[in-house]
Amino acid sequence: MSKRLLKRFLGRVIERGTLSMTFADGEVVTMGQAESGFPDVALRLTDRKVPRDILLDPRLGAAEAYMDGRLQLTRGGIMELIQLLRSNAPFERGGQLRAPSLVKRLRNRAAFAMESVNNSVGSKRNVAHHYDIGNDLYRLMLDPEHMQYSCAYWDDGTETLGAAQEAKLAHIAAKLALSGGQNVLDIGCGWGGMAIYLARHFDVRVLGITLSEEQLALARDRAQAAGLADRVAFELIDYRDLRQRGDRFDRIVSVGMFEHVGRPQFETFFRATANLLEDDGVMLVHTIGRIGGPGTTDAFTRKYIFPGGYIPALSETLRASEKSRLIHTDIETLRLHYAKTLRAWYANCEANREAIVAMHDERFYRMWTFYLAGATAAFEWGGMVNYQIQFARDRRALPMTRDYMAVAEGKLLAER
Repeated sequence: MSKRLLKRFLGRVIERGTLSMTFADGEVVTMGQAESGFPDVALRLTDRKVPRDILLDPRLGAAEAYMDGRLQLTRGGIMELIQLLRSNAPFERGGQLRAPSLVKRLRNRAAFAMESVNNSVGSKRNVAHHYDIGNDLYRLMLDPEHMQYSCAYWDDGTETLGAAQEAKLAHIAAKLALSGGQNVLDIGCGWGGMAIYLARHFDVRVLGITLSEEQLALARDRAQAAGLADRVAFELIDYRDLRQRGDRFDRIVSVGMFEHVGRPQFETFFRATANLLEDDGVMLVHTIGRIGGPGTTDAFTRKYIFPGGYIPALSETLRASEKSRLIHTDIETLRLHYAKTLRAWYANCEANREAIVAMHDERFYRMWTFYLAGATAAFEWGGMVNYQIQFARDRRALPMTRDYMAVAEGKLLAER
């Protein structure tokens, strides 16, 4: 029964590109039609339970079957398989729009309500789950220049990953409208790339905060090596605890951190950051976001990648910020930049496969590449983009037009 249902399900989905499946009993079926630009993939299911597991939860079931070697790719890789499935059901599929059924509305509402609360204790545990798996893995995957684990900013796509990441840093720095002598807070500072970049190019003092002990140690080492330890400091502290000691900042930047806040804490995040900003302060939040409305985190991501995390819709992000009287002074949508970034990370992992397997194991490598491939497809064909949202507490804190951004960005890129 489950085999028949899986064939029917995939047969309806796959029209462009081809998928050949060999079941455990030896039956082979091929779906779709060959088409330029769409993958040709073949796989083998090693036992009769795999179809059932996939039908129960397609993403988690397929991921665990792949991780355990029960779903084996014989032509193409996991990137091609997920691309094939996602590209046949793109967000921009056109057609007539219909109201969702009552059953779907109730199901979505129940899943929405089940998203977990992300308190301070849980936040540190959740961050450690992903970021404390070892700096060596991230050294192999990320750009060596800045170690940026967030969306790069691409021009024509021919530049190196490091150059695209530096362009992202310049792009964000320009939006911060920095002046000499200012104090800057970097929430979720990673391995210190943003903080070091800002201190290197501007006469500012930067405090980077993280909940990852692995990141903290390396960030401090990198600031010391850059000769900036006198103007860049890093702490292991939650953003919610900073205000209690009376800290205030002229500028706040948060890159790739808001996804970890958790929906129940959105208002807390903006209230805390508004209170941390000086009255004429400016904040830039760079986050993954949904093109459509609010949704839910899939089971694979919750279990293996970002427990406690949630990708916000722009509507709920702005709604939460408005309650703290933060003015969204500029919003930019980066549509395909993260897909290009993720493909570069995936290629780095493929090139360092043996080292990653030796560092962890084969199952971890499959889990990690499944995550990168799935994320890539979500940005190429699904409902994910990146948002850069600039906030101010005072409408007069920034110039009247956006021209200052291009001027500052051009100057920074000329200094490379």
